[in-house]
Amino acid sequence: MKPIISTDYNVCFNVDAYTSLNTYLQQHTYSKIFIVVDTNTHVCCLPNFMGAISGEYDFEIIEIENGEIYKNIETCTAVWSAISELGGDRKSLLINLGGGVVTDLGGFVAATYMRGIDFINVPTTLLSMVDASVGGKTGVDLGSLKNQVGVFCTPKMVLIITDFLNTLPSNEMRSGMAEMLKHGLIADENYWNKFKNLGNLTLDDLNQLIYDSVIIKNNVVLSDLKEQNLRKILNFGHTLGHAVESYFLNHQDRTALLHGEAIAIGMILAAHLSYQKLNFPLKKVAEIKEVILNYFAAIDISDVELEQIILLMKHDKKNAYGNVNFVLLKSIGDPVTDVVVTNEMIIEALHFYKK
Repeated sequence: MKPIISTDYNVCFNVDAYTSLNTYLQQHTYSKIFIVVDTNTHVCCLPNFMGAISGEYDFEIIEIENGEIYKNIETCTAVWSAISELGGDRKSLLINLGGGVVTDLGGFVAATYMRGIDFINVPTTLLSMVDASVGGKTGVDLGSLKNQVGVFCTPKMVLIITDFLNTLPSNEMRSGMAEMLKHGLIADENYWNKFKNLGNLTLDDLNQLIYDSVIIKNNVVLSDLKEQNLRKILNFGHTLGHAVESYFLNHQDRTALLHGEAIAIGMILAAHLSYQKLNFPLKKVAEIKEVILNYFAAIDISDVELEQIILLMKHDKKNAYGNVNFVLLKSIGDPVTDVVVTNEMIIEALHFYKK
């Protein structure tokens, strides 16, 4: 697969990813190379990754805890401190080997340590491959508020090595599938249609779907890096989805949802809101619900819980001038940004989801 050219870096795949990394390390002299891993990727991914690197380098491994609850400033402080104590300077390189928590947090650490050091992202989950791989977004959560603190900062390269997917449990694979479904809904109905029947999916099919998904997101990012206009379409399903994710993460009586599980709920609700606001065909809403629920089990959310979720939604960073802004669909592949909806519409959408 040919590298995908993004803003000022390449997204490289599989064998070419390792070749590109080795060439890059040979051509650049870094004082130290730090690799950020979590407790899972340290065991499951780091040995194979290190084994594919040719040459002698001064590597330092920094491990963080696994999970969204550790995507915070406290973890950043621990990583900044570790880099400093291990002699990191402005000529250091940070390699982030992990899922979206590692790449988002590691990118933010690199962007801010000594006002910025180089970094490379190696996403190891399906979600991070198709979502966090392009766009230059880095950041961490602020309490229960998702990605509330961060900066735009691009890596030197992104390496997508799909063999790492063999280490993932099935729920993590489904979580990544949500973002791929989203890419089809906002950009390409033919791509969306491929997800209606994946019963005979092969590894080659998955590689191509990942590649196509990255191309869809990259095309959007190239036209609007700082999310001033078109890039907002990538937030389809996220306005409510992030709020659902935050609510479940911070209520001990509820099992925390993976990002994709929450976004799946958000997309079904957004599809029904599209019907209410933009006359999106109800038949298509039902199709979207059916396809998504083929991948994700329905989650029970009460009206009382929804009230709390709506309050969280008002903190979403995509809002402006006091309005909660949604991305909705006129048709599949034809999204509309900055649509304001009422709480009553959201409640009606929830009742449709729960039917």
